[in-house]
Amino acid sequence: MSWQERYLERFYDRTRGWRDGGEIFFELCSSHIPRGASILEVGAGPSNPTSRFLASIGSVHGLDPDPDVADNDALASASVLEGERFPFDEGTFDACVSNYVIEHLADPLTHLREVRRVLRPGGSYVLRCPNRFHYVALASSLTPHWVHVRMSNRLRNLGPEAHDPYPTRYRMNTPSAVRRLCRSAGMAVVRLDMVEGEPWYGRSSRALFLLFTAYERIVSSTRLLEGLRSNIFAVLRRPEPSGPPRSGG
Repeated sequence: MSWQERYLERFYDRTRGWRDGGEIFFELCSSHIPRGASILEVGAGPSNPTSRFLASIGSVHGLDPDPDVADNDALASASVLEGERFPFDEGTFDACVSNYVIEHLADPLTHLREVRRVLRPGGSYVLRCPNRFHYVALASSLTPHWVHVRMSNRLRNLGPEAHDPYPTRYRMNTPSAVRRLCRSAGMAVVRLDMVEGEPWYGRSSRALFLLFTAYERIVSSTRLLEGLRSNIFAVLRRPEPSGPPRSGG
């Protein structure tokens, strides 16, 4: 067993109730997406655990600017995004999902308007993204992309086959930005949680792992520090249309 596995078992023991960020995100999707739903995964990419999990709920259609989305084995259909407009009619999907996509958007307001357009009234958009005020996102926003390419996968102890990180912009990566942009796009914020997960970026050294674990324990101990947690989990909704006014009688 590697030291990374030993440390995860010691500090993040599932038998003692620890749930990792992916598990929490999947539970959020399950609770807001009905069984048998037609789901658009925005930023689906190639085959991955999120797409496969969503396929256990309903029919998943992938959208991504990267042609590698065609290799995703969990999708009922795959489309390459060219430009800003999604290649679907209004009200096509029961739900949309994005997992670590928001931080890459150049124009999040247009993105939200497109999500709203392709959702049926009452449909949900479930997303997970980094918090701009977490140390990982702060370091990312202060360094050029070539540094991310060189260091990101190494810090996460990923192999050479891992995809290089995509450029990040963090234009909708605070709770206040999510709420503000949702209002502008005509979406409602149904739920917004701040979650600090296990230290994936500390897997290159024991010292970093222990340092980041101490950080996780501190910011998870009180809601006063939730603004420093690593991830935003949010559920947005396209509102139902208002009914006709009732006549007086």
